[in-house]
Amino acid sequence: MDDIRIQTIQPRHAAALEQLQRDCFPTLAAGELMNAQHFLNHCRLFPEGNFVALADERVVGLGSGFLIDFDLDDAQHSYQEIIDGGWYSQHDPAGDWYYGSDISVHPEYRRRGIGSRLYAARKGIVQRLNRRGIVAGGLIPGFADYKHAMTPQNYVDKVVQGQLRDNTLSFQLGRGFEVRGLLRDYIEDAASDNWATLIVWQNPEYRAG
Repeated sequence: MDDIRIQTIQPRHAAALEQLQRDCFPTLAAGELMNAQHFLNHCRLFPEGNFVALADERVVGLGSGFLIDFDLDDAQHSYQEIIDGGWYSQHDPAGDWYYGSDISVHPEYRRRGIGSRLYAARKGIVQRLNRRGIVAGGLIPGFADYKHAMTPQNYVDKVVQGQLRDNTLSFQLGRGFEVRGLLRDYIEDAASDNWATLIVWQNPEYRAG
């Protein structure tokens, strides 16, 4: 891991991040993927809250998001709606929550702790800015193997209970996230029939102002 470093996003990373999207999410529809212009806008809006993982100078991971006043009692939304097609235009510097829009690691670099470090970087900015926590829609890629036999809710319940393992959700649960519900038609993803989890990490250091 000494050869991997985590740093905040820079404009020079934009083209490589566009390719990283394609490499990491082969089952997503093309319209769900962000491009270089989107990443340049993230650099402009909230560079301190968007992180890349670098192997030498190769971009091999991304942890991105923005601040928003998110209503957990009215949480249903789609991915493209909340990220405004990838532009993150809902970013509010005074927002109570960090919306975790994307965390991804190149397939060649997985199982090396990069995802954990990206999650830690995002938690770090949330704590530094004294925000309530992180909220996100989480993919459930493992559901593809079980959707003929159970509902999305059954599948997620079994993953939460430890009876099944989902590469994404199980990882998130291990990083302190909890499932607060399911999001219908969250993202156009054939593997999950467009379902996602609503996951939340509460900042234990949050101080109400």
